[in-house]
Amino acid sequence: MAHPESFELIFQATGAEDDVVVVRLTERTGAGGYPVYEDDTGIVRAEISERGEVRMLASGGHQVPGVPTLARPVPGPGPDTAAP
Repeated sequence: MAHPESFELIFQATGAEDDVVVVRLTERTGAGGYPVYEDDTGIVRAEISERGEVRMLASGGHQVPGVPTLARPVPGPGPDTAAP
């Protein structure tokens, strides 16, 4: 099964705008058997199912990751949109 290359994780912020973190597909799978995604820093990690269910993964000791309110696939070029 093909998985999206990246997701936007939307976190509820206390300010006027939500926090958005882009995570990209890695070669790892999580405990649930779904792919693990992480941001460019490697700090934000999440296991995301094909239904968009998110399990946040700690990347360091004493980390308590927040839970996003939404995981949205980032549109990108697919096999049908390859350049000629």
